[in-house]
Amino acid sequence: MRAAIPGLLLHCSIGTVYCWSYVSTGIANQIGYEVKTVNWAFSLAIFFLGMSAAFLGSVVEKDIHKSSLIATICFSLGMIGTGFFVKYGTNQFDGGAGSKSPLALIGIFVCYGFIMGVGLGTGYLSPVKTLMLWFEDRKGLATGLAVAGFGAAKAIGAPIMEAMQKHMDIDKMFYILGAVYFVMMFIGHLLLKKPEGWHEPSGEEKKPTIMEVLKTKPITNYIGIWLMFFINITCGLAIISYEKQLFITVGFISIAGTLGAISAVFNAGGRFGFSAWADTMKDRNTVYKMIFILSIAFTAIVLVTNGIVNAEDSKLLAIIVVALIMVVNAGYGGGFSNVPTLLSDHYGMGSISAIHGITLSAWAIAGLTGNQMANAIVNSVASKHPELLREVEYHGEMITVNPVGYQTVLYVTGALYVVSLLLSIFLVRPSEAALAAKKAKAK
Repeated sequence: MRAAIPGLLLHCSIGTVYCWSYVSTGIANQIGYEVKTVNWAFSLAIFFLGMSAAFLGSVVEKDIHKSSLIATICFSLGMIGTGFFVKYGTNQFDGGAGSKSPLALIGIFVCYGFIMGVGLGTGYLSPVKTLMLWFEDRKGLATGLAVAGFGAAKAIGAPIMEAMQKHMDIDKMFYILGAVYFVMMFIGHLLLKKPEGWHEPSGEEKKPTIMEVLKTKPITNYIGIWLMFFINITCGLAIISYEKQLFITVGFISIAGTLGAISAVFNAGGRFGFSAWADTMKDRNTVYKMIFILSIAFTAIVLVTNGIVNAEDSKLLAIIVVALIMVVNAGYGGGFSNVPTLLSDHYGMGSISAIHGITLSAWAIAGLTGNQMANAIVNSVASKHPELLREVEYHGEMITVNPVGYQTVLYVTGALYVVSLLLSIFLVRPSEAALAAKKAKAK
């Protein structure tokens, strides 16, 4: 309880960063900027999540209470600050009567992107090692439980944010949520505790550097783990960032919101399910191979059938496209929850927070490349072939969808999933425990 509950409190709070799409349009309309410009706040939040985890992993390693307190303060302060600058920008723009405020936009980037990003990185790392120490025999189950909270936060937070926006201004919503999440995270910070029997090396004890730990195995082993983690996030973000448009494109207009909530459940379920399942495997890397094979198989089916383009005329193809989105969400979540346990299998528990933090730099870079890559492909198709665009009515408004553009994204993500599978097979070697189990079976 001193690990699972605080882990859930922390991750269910910071995971609401993925609710950005439910507030971005409202913020853009209030401060007078285009949605694509305002959306950089989310990209920056993911970037600084990964980079703060990379640079502050040693702080988490030394003192989880300090790191969880930093996370609590930064995340809630960033959310309240975002509300302040939304209000400031609204007053300046005044529905178009005034002028757009660059200060408001920069303030949102700093608060939601940088300050909240630091809270995300430290908050993400703080409970992970603690959970693995409490549940040494079921490390995947333990970390999957907490990291599932990060995925489930969208399913919980999105409808709450939508309901709040119907009754109050966005800035007030950010103030209230900032206060609520501060209380939740502060309780998690107070409860978080490592097992009594765990001995953390003191300052006088010689502790190997990160590079010394990584070099205990061929460095290509770590490079393989980093790259397949990076590619899985890139592909996931490329598809997930357009999932609402995809649901509408294939004809599920009336239940697009419901399907979005279900995809969030798959994301959270993948984090818990794949991680717990990996505990039963001799080599934890096997779960990544399964994730990539499933993603390749469903992507190939949609590509061969030209599923996104033809789904309007075939309910079966529409269901297959939705199935692909659910598989990608589950694999995206499972990729996250299995990284710390895979790293601990290879490099031990001594420096796992620091190594996990460095590995999350893959998340930082993918946060800037995944959805931007998809945007570039979709926009390129739209500019070269405007006749391929379709107008669809959604909740009384006409929106433009780009079936061929979305289909083209899958050619790139499908190829990248194949690269990831090859990396997991040829670069990531079996852990010592997996090799020992294989030898024992041979005897």
